[in-house]
Amino acid sequence: MSQPHAHVYDDYSRARIGFFFGLTGTQLAIVGLGVLPALWATSQGRWATAGVLLLAWAMVTALVVTPVRGRSATGWLVAATAHAAGAVAGWARFRSHATRGQVGDLATVDLPGVLSGIEVHEAPPAGPEQRRVAVIQDHTVRTWAVTAAVTHPGIGWSDPATRDRYGAGLADLLDAAARTGLVDEIVIVVRTVPEDGAQRDQWLTRHRRPGAPVAARTVNDELQATLTGASVRTEAFVTVVVPEARIGRDAKEAGGGFTGRAQVLHSVMGEVEAHLRGGLGMSQVQWLTSPELAVACRTGFAPGDRVGIIDALTAAATHGGVNTEVPWALAGPSGADPVVRHYSHDAWNSVSATVKLPTKGAVMGALAPVLTPAQAGERRSFMVAYPIIPGHVADRHSASGAWKADMADGLRAKAKVRQRARSQQESEKVRDLDRKLARGNALTRPYAICTVTVPKTARVAEYGRRLDAAIRSAGFAPLRLDLSQDAAFAASTIPLGTSLTRRGSA
Repeated sequence: MSQPHAHVYDDYSRARIGFFFGLTGTQLAIVGLGVLPALWATSQGRWATAGVLLLAWAMVTALVVTPVRGRSATGWLVAATAHAAGAVAGWARFRSHATRGQVGDLATVDLPGVLSGIEVHEAPPAGPEQRRVAVIQDHTVRTWAVTAAVTHPGIGWSDPATRDRYGAGLADLLDAAARTGLVDEIVIVVRTVPEDGAQRDQWLTRHRRPGAPVAARTVNDELQATLTGASVRTEAFVTVVVPEARIGRDAKEAGGGFTGRAQVLHSVMGEVEAHLRGGLGMSQVQWLTSPELAVACRTGFAPGDRVGIIDALTAAATHGGVNTEVPWALAGPSGADPVVRHYSHDAWNSVSATVKLPTKGAVMGALAPVLTPAQAGERRSFMVAYPIIPGHVADRHSASGAWKADMADGLRAKAKVRQRARSQQESEKVRDLDRKLARGNALTRPYAICTVTVPKTARVAEYGRRLDAAIRSAGFAPLRLDLSQDAAFAASTIPLGTSLTRRGSA
């Protein structure tokens, strides 16, 4: 549910409740039907055939039922086969058009993997500043999205009452997004990188006087080196995703075409911004234009490029003709290769892991250690996505979940199997879902991804282990997203609204 319980969030349950011994209906049907040939052979007295069929049934049951690091054995087999086929055929390897001398229109997006179907448009001017907000169209999954750069004072030193207020503000945001009937998902991305000192270097250059004492110059240089090494810089983005299937009808009423969709998105942006500035306490919300979004995308793939962009912006203030923009044709990596346990892009490697919520609940702000870089040159990124379930689907899910919980309890009682405490708590939460839906709360299934990015000169496996250790020290359980590192990196680092739950996005 979208409504948290105080500043400790523990109001979540399994997406599916198993009928019997934790098995879903599909798993139970496969296991039950799979044993029938062996039973038929036994009834016919064909013991050798029955033995072979029982062995085959045991293997099929193990493939279907046994979970291995978040996936069934069948899921691992399918994913490994697809990954190997893509690597052999060269489908997974990305080389930008710029590296091949084939750049045509600089406004054409050239991004790898799950981002390859994205096109960025400029909306008509709107608002007091007449900004042309970037509208992200994903042709692969048929969605539209807008991204805002946000600033928040943080909750590290907040008291429980303030955290409760922020939690209620997040719940109100999700409920309001669900009531629009348009928003499919809200994605929050936070990137923390050690301070590069680019802006302070420019400030020192502008304010130094030729006749300044040597002692003052030395003190400022030492202060600059100390502050740069001890400081981190944080970037936060909020992306609102609207599927084409929902926006199409309202867009026709607004004039149709891209202009109609842009108007509908502007109305959604206004509602979302009101909740971001209100209940969530954002001090600044700025919807990104296309050039600003391209810079955020480029620095996501190559964190070290920010220094050059800052230098260009400073030079443009005093010298005319300096290009400060990053064209979309060059906003992506020059090359990218997904590996089983990490993702390689340009001169950087990244490792991504998802976060499993603990049964006892999570305190708001507990993930702060995950975002803190442990070494110089290391960047941490964190994404939490809130897929919003439509009302009719939520009601059907609630009714189905309660029926499955009752069925599971009945089967356990007949089989005289003792119910575990964890299973009992999950069943109670599922039964309590209907009452919360009746109160108007939105149903969402949030998930989170953490990513660490380091230069290729560093051992990425070691930094991946440090990321796992940081997740565990925060009270959560890490799960490395093997065979999906490219999609996980795009979702957790590039603020373009990529989702792992939407069909066709992973």
